[in-house]
Amino acid sequence: MPPLLEIHNLQTILHTGTAPVRAVDGLSLGVNAGETFALLGESGCGKSMTALSIMRLLPQSGEIVAGSVNLAGEELLALPEAKMRDVRGKRVGMIFQEPMLSLNPVLTVAQQILEVLARHFNLRGDAADQKALALLEQVGIPDARRRLHEYPFQLSGGMRQRVMIAIALACEPELLIADEPTTALDVTIQAQVLDLMRALQQKNGMAILLITHDLGVVSEMADQVAVMYAGEIVETATRAQFFKQPAHPYSQKLFASLPNKAKRDQGLAVIGGSVPPLSQTFVGCRFAARCDAVMEVCRSAAPGWSDVAGAGKVRCHLWNGSVGRKSAAPSAGSDGNKQGDALPFPLSLSAPPPSLRSPREGGGDMTTELSGSSTSSSILHPPSLEEHINPHGQAQCLPLQVTDLKIYFPIRKGLFKHTVGQVKAVDGVSLNIPQGKTLALVGESGCGKTTVGKGILQLIPVTAGSVRFNGSELVGLGRQPMREKRADLQIIFQDPYASLNPRMRITDILEEGINALGGRVEGGDSGDVIAALLQQVGLPPEARFRYPHEFSGGQRQRVAIARALAVNPKLLICDEPTSALDVSVQAQILNLLKNLQDTLGLSYLFITHNISVVEYLAHEVAVMYLGRIVERGSVEEVLDNPKHPYTQALLSAVPVIDASKKQAVIRLQGDMPSPANPPSGCHFHPRCPQAMPQCRGEYPAVKKFGETHEARCYLY
Repeated sequence: MPPLLEIHNLQTILHTGTAPVRAVDGLSLGVNAGETFALLGESGCGKSMTALSIMRLLPQSGEIVAGSVNLAGEELLALPEAKMRDVRGKRVGMIFQEPMLSLNPVLTVAQQILEVLARHFNLRGDAADQKALALLEQVGIPDARRRLHEYPFQLSGGMRQRVMIAIALACEPELLIADEPTTALDVTIQAQVLDLMRALQQKNGMAILLITHDLGVVSEMADQVAVMYAGEIVETATRAQFFKQPAHPYSQKLFASLPNKAKRDQGLAVIGGSVPPLSQTFVGCRFAARCDAVMEVCRSAAPGWSDVAGAGKVRCHLWNGSVGRKSAAPSAGSDGNKQGDALPFPLSLSAPPPSLRSPREGGGDMTTELSGSSTSSSILHPPSLEEHINPHGQAQCLPLQVTDLKIYFPIRKGLFKHTVGQVKAVDGVSLNIPQGKTLALVGESGCGKTTVGKGILQLIPVTAGSVRFNGSELVGLGRQPMREKRADLQIIFQDPYASLNPRMRITDILEEGINALGGRVEGGDSGDVIAALLQQVGLPPEARFRYPHEFSGGQRQRVAIARALAVNPKLLICDEPTSALDVSVQAQILNLLKNLQDTLGLSYLFITHNISVVEYLAHEVAVMYLGRIVERGSVEEVLDNPKHPYTQALLSAVPVIDASKKQAVIRLQGDMPSPANPPSGCHFHPRCPQAMPQCRGEYPAVKKFGETHEARCYLY
């Protein structure tokens, strides 16, 4: 039986600059009905452009110059635009990578869902309203009836992503193209959405083309896996074969870049350099400049496809035509396998990972230590920037102390907008972050994590409570005194596109931040300073002349991180800073953050749903639910011995690569209640599998399990 989706030799170019960019260069793949096909690769490899080519939604500069895209026997590239509109949404649904870009900012959530139902099913009126409400409830949006009539800007990043998923699934399509569908979702909602996709897949035989950088999601969802690099696929395999023994050196490096608890005291493996520009004419292997096992033939001849044991294929000179054999021994550090053996897993993993030593601690060169390469795209040691930038203040960073922080938003109705209630987004949060330490704040989307971060920085009004930093009270501080402290307190926003000015080039964005907060660039070397900032986060210096819309989502996130680091802050609030990054760039950013903390004593409030990042980077963890912290303690205490039922449910939903370590998922009943009408007693009791009668009375007091570990639960 032929595949539902069959792509052959797809070539897509972008007419930008002096030379065309070959975003997709000869890609071929097939997706069967009822199958999940995962497409992996770094940001900028062409994954999203492949999806847009299938949907024929390319930007104005894009053009498909060759190839075939066949859906159930129908050639999509030959259809007129009017016919293609019938295909989009109904037969092929797509979850776009950045919901804020894809959702119409002037239409409510209901209007955008009803538009799809009216276009493809002629469904209107009450029936359409009920269908829209059911879709929002399916994807786990709390208080769905109220959210239907809100605009995208009123929703959190995770909620916007769920609205996108609801729209894509509204017509139960034959093929679902999911471009990073769970990037902005916490683990419980991620598990819920993946279950929903699997259920529709089993019910309707829906095929899924899953574009993601989350190897845990791939491990749980995929049937087939393809790895994409620099516009072409370099490896294909079944899920079992890929996770047992990835064949391509690039695939192996992706695994080596994953953070976990075992790597806390060492640097993560980083792929040196960056994806090569796709505007160049390639000679030889496209990965050669970054490969640890490079040979002379790799630089002169492009590798063809070779078979690998287990029905996989790889585009690499290390493999010859014999199944499961390699034609040359790998480089040093590969456990010394003899010529003719299967490639080791992972390649060079036995070699020591990059050191995090600073020049003060051993005289090492930070450029090569953090990147594993001496190329120009290596991370530079941040103190080099201080030679050029004179930021405001050089005082030692003292602990952040937040006491009983409350942030309420009024609910207004009627002609005169009378206040009829309050949304208790943050309802009595207390936390401390010592100098040079990281506190991870985890919890479901909409629980108030981002609001806590913005409240600490006084970016939104604080209803009650205290925020003390460096000995000073920030709550109630005037505009000018607060402005003088901004250089010490910076934030990496969750949505990089919304936080970057689309009309400014990157160089202007970074210079504006430096100049606005009391810093100055000495002499005429501003270009060198901006280039160094971009290199810190793994972007080429020439990127400073581009606009935000010219970058991928992951690249925009790196620009946002560079802007936050530009003024040498003492406290950095990181709101999902690595959620849009692939694993290799995530490793680079985590190494950078860890090095900055070790050498400069930075403190981090790290808001995330990625538990593996928490294991690697954080010292303490606070678990938040409906505006309140329900459990906190050291990383080891909370992750190894969770006490609160909500924490236990969160950890059980985390996708893992090793299936033998997967816990039974604790399914929570219902959705998170609305912060406008929180339940009495323990806020978690309506969903708690261990709820008792007293849980419905008063909110539980703190129960201590040690010096640092505590939870609010009647079970103890």
